[in-house]
Amino acid sequence: MKKFFVTNLIFLLTLNILIKSFWILGIDRGVQNALPASDYGIYYALLNFTYLFNIILDLGITQFNNRTIAQNSVLLKKYFAKIVPLKLILAFVYAFILFVAATFTGYDGFSFFLLRWLCVFQILTSILTYLRSNVSALLLFKTDSFLSVLDKSLTVIFCSVLLWTPLLKNGMKIEYFVYVQVLSMGISCLTALIICLTKTGLIKPVWDVKFMIKILKFGFPYALLTLLMSFYNRMDTVMIERILTDGKVQSGIYASGFRLVDSVNMIAYLFSVILLPLFAKMIKEKLDVGAIIKISFQLLLLAGVSFVAVSVVYANELMILLYNKHIEESTQVYRVLSFCFIPISMTYIFGTLLTANGSLKKLNVVALCGMIINIVINLILIPHYKALGSAYSALTAQTVTALLQAIIAMKIFNIRFSLKYCLKIILFIILIGLSAVLISKTDLLWYYKVVISLIVFVLISFICRIFSVVEVKNYAFEIIKSKK
Repeated sequence: MKKFFVTNLIFLLTLNILIKSFWILGIDRGVQNALPASDYGIYYALLNFTYLFNIILDLGITQFNNRTIAQNSVLLKKYFAKIVPLKLILAFVYAFILFVAATFTGYDGFSFFLLRWLCVFQILTSILTYLRSNVSALLLFKTDSFLSVLDKSLTVIFCSVLLWTPLLKNGMKIEYFVYVQVLSMGISCLTALIICLTKTGLIKPVWDVKFMIKILKFGFPYALLTLLMSFYNRMDTVMIERILTDGKVQSGIYASGFRLVDSVNMIAYLFSVILLPLFAKMIKEKLDVGAIIKISFQLLLLAGVSFVAVSVVYANELMILLYNKHIEESTQVYRVLSFCFIPISMTYIFGTLLTANGSLKKLNVVALCGMIINIVINLILIPHYKALGSAYSALTAQTVTALLQAIIAMKIFNIRFSLKYCLKIILFIILIGLSAVLISKTDLLWYYKVVISLIVFVLISFICRIFSVVEVKNYAFEIIKSKK
């Protein structure tokens, strides 16, 4: 199971890092640089506003479906025929509630126009996520990997034409960016549907009200969890945009600081894509999850600590490289938000384990704590520190929720880290920090320093025995054998 997990994870990570890194750092950044900060800021705030109501589109169906099909694959055709009509009903409910909320919030004019298209985008995204949950539940991780990057691959192609060719005589506009994302997501949904139908055969949608009520009842804890998490993950820019007089600009600054963090968060999220069905299957078969937890923790620890070290030391250089406006403010926000990657990574391990175990009540209590902490601290800090205050709020909420989830998971599954192992982790973190500072004092160009730092960080992980040479050789052999 550990080798199966690592080989599929490497394939998924490689594909997503190649495509989504170019999307985030090339296309999304390129669009932001091509537009006034206020234009991208209102788009980013509206996008996060639509995320707040995403739970209505799903109500926990996708997570419940992924866990159930992973444990009972024979139910795929039956569930597929009955869930598709339910998803369509929820799409209409979502659109209605979203626009009512937008009206009361004060959005109008061009903002309302953008919101309509973003609504369509979120509906299509929810459909694609559900379709992919069936694919990953069958442990078809390579197919799911392809689907995970298809929409962004198409967006990259289309936006590259708009940004870097003379096709647009009057320049890029934010609405064009939204149109392209909707088109790409639509094509991806159609592709995923065809793949699912090859597994289920042709189906006739079934309007089974009793089943719909039953699955919504089972999915409610998942839905509540998603709702609470969306509030402490997505409320920041909405509150910035609504509270401050220059909210649109500050929202754009927050987006600038968050972009690189969002890029690496993708790595942690991809762990959960494989971990959820894998944990669900292992728990059902009463297999020990300790080995999977350990390798996941160690991989994300290396990635997280390395990212934070590089971000803190070279934040200003990275912001200058990426953007052409609000560099100083974006640098301050980015330094704080970079620390969020570590607790977010732990959440994607321990939170996913608790989800697979069905410990939804405990997860919802933790998420409620995170939401309250985030909203309260945002209300206190945003008026005084603007985007930077929201960054501190996000870090606090993420850290508290990650620690609580880890403690609960370790207690339920009797996971123990020895004192020797903990000291080894502390030594690893200290050596990473010291080496990053020392390398930064050399006279080399900063991007050479980053490359050298990353190489040194990997070497330190072997010196501290976070990884062993024998283990890496075994994984490499397994990957080569699987490709053959």
